[in-house]
Amino acid sequence: MGRWRIGVLVSMAFALLAGPAADPVAGPSRNLPGLLRGMVVAQERQAAEAGAQVLREGGTAIDAAVATAFALAVTHPVAGNLGGGGFLLARSANGAAQVYDFRETAPGRARPGMWLRAGRYDQREHHDSLRSVGTPGSVAGLHAAWKAGGRLPWARLVEPARKLAAEGFIVSPTLSDSLKQSLPAFRKHGPTLAVFSRKGRPFEPGERLRQPDLARTLARIQIEGPEDFYRGRTARLLVRMMVKEGGLLRRRDLAGYRVEVRAPLAGTYRGHEVLTVPPPSGGGIALLEMLNTLEGYDLAARGPLTTEGSHLVAEAMRAAYRDRARFVGDPAFAPAMPVERLISKAYAAELRSAIDPQRALRSSLEGFETGEPEHTTHLSVVDREGNAVSLTTTLEDYYGLKRIVPGAGFFLNNEMGDFNAVPGRTDATGMVGTAPNLSRPGARPLSSMSPTLLVKDGGVFLVTGSPGGRTIPNTTLHTILNVVDAGLDAQAAVDAPRFHHQWFPDRVQVEPGARYPPGFLDALRAKGHRVVERETRQGVAQVILVRRGQPSGGADGSRGADSAAVAE
Repeated sequence: MGRWRIGVLVSMAFALLAGPAADPVAGPSRNLPGLLRGMVVAQERQAAEAGAQVLREGGTAIDAAVATAFALAVTHPVAGNLGGGGFLLARSANGAAQVYDFRETAPGRARPGMWLRAGRYDQREHHDSLRSVGTPGSVAGLHAAWKAGGRLPWARLVEPARKLAAEGFIVSPTLSDSLKQSLPAFRKHGPTLAVFSRKGRPFEPGERLRQPDLARTLARIQIEGPEDFYRGRTARLLVRMMVKEGGLLRRRDLAGYRVEVRAPLAGTYRGHEVLTVPPPSGGGIALLEMLNTLEGYDLAARGPLTTEGSHLVAEAMRAAYRDRARFVGDPAFAPAMPVERLISKAYAAELRSAIDPQRALRSSLEGFETGEPEHTTHLSVVDREGNAVSLTTTLEDYYGLKRIVPGAGFFLNNEMGDFNAVPGRTDATGMVGTAPNLSRPGARPLSSMSPTLLVKDGGVFLVTGSPGGRTIPNTTLHTILNVVDAGLDAQAAVDAPRFHHQWFPDRVQVEPGARYPPGFLDALRAKGHRVVERETRQGVAQVILVRRGQPSGGADGSRGADSAAVAE
């Protein structure tokens, strides 16, 4: 056995023995009872099982979230990732809460007008080129959360993902379908085609998918942690690709990446404390603004999916998305954001005063100078001690850029597509060009991700979130309304039909094939709403509801067939 292999095994042994430093904010409360069991709800069962096994071994909710997220990078490559970013909201049973912002950042060569060619917007450059790759944050973000609130060794948490990549796993019908859909794009990049096809033939359900390069990358991350990804061999493989093929990322971008630890945005809704993510996500602001607006109406009597109730919900959505477009961006580059005003009860009262209960308003571009695709993933975790994690992560598009890093095996994001396309151009098609979200070196693009926790009587009550691009805050809103106002259980809250309004285009989008109440759509049209059917279902929410110390999971299997809720 060579010296390198011996060194790897020795390093892994020490890594397995060493856990994170103790954190005074992590762990159970002395004043609150624990839960009867822990639970993980995620978009793929093997990943959820990896997290649940960590809970069985005494790991914390953060430990389980880390293990699940790494496993999703293997078994749910459409959105699980090493090469993307996201937000992790963690709340300890003692009440301490933090947001780990590991959103991707723009490379040092980024500029506000970089998507223009001869004065015209170039959509391909913005979304489908190596120039659209932001500095990945996932590995750094998961490690930072583990250092603060983990208990089991880091290498133990990465091991399920490494093993799944090395030994392979059986391809599900859902994964098979998504790989087939993306095969034409994979054919444009030899290294990607070699891994995610069988010599150019699509994977069929029941076949085994192995990812040896990704397994080796995960093994290095087990031993070296983020050092490998941002300064070591993996970093060199990524930069080599960028230099050779015209990307913007360089070694200094990777070496300079930092996770931002932020205080959650906090609000209340009908006696529940609501914790969610702050900018650069606009999702948390929009969610709190909508909840504050709707708190002034009796939705329990009206029902979120009755004609009256849904009209009010749609109008709350319209106003919140307008404010998201106008004001929100990376706080390092848009320090004057009026966050406290936007999430205040007083501002919500102003918004309610403008809503006509009988007639839809019209979206307006007044005050403006004349987004994020849906392939994200979410997971929710609670442990026996009452700690909770809500984590949303993304590659931006379906399989991100649809290109893996040769020799490293992970998909690249195309997250720069979340920056506003054309400075100063905001129009009725949904294009936004406001200043807070323009691409600048080191900036984090505006996101819709909305990992959220509700707290009641001092303990976690609801863990919720969803993928879905701009629909994310509205999907998360639906799960909350369904539980708090409609009194549904976790699974029913996830299964219920949803709808979406995002200010522009000025329309209510409804789900194909959803079972809305009789006359529901016609009644919305009668109030002046333009109602259109989406091409796909809305979001894939993953929810945990805690009642009397007993967690129950709502896995969105009707919209994401591989989703699963797994108890420890």
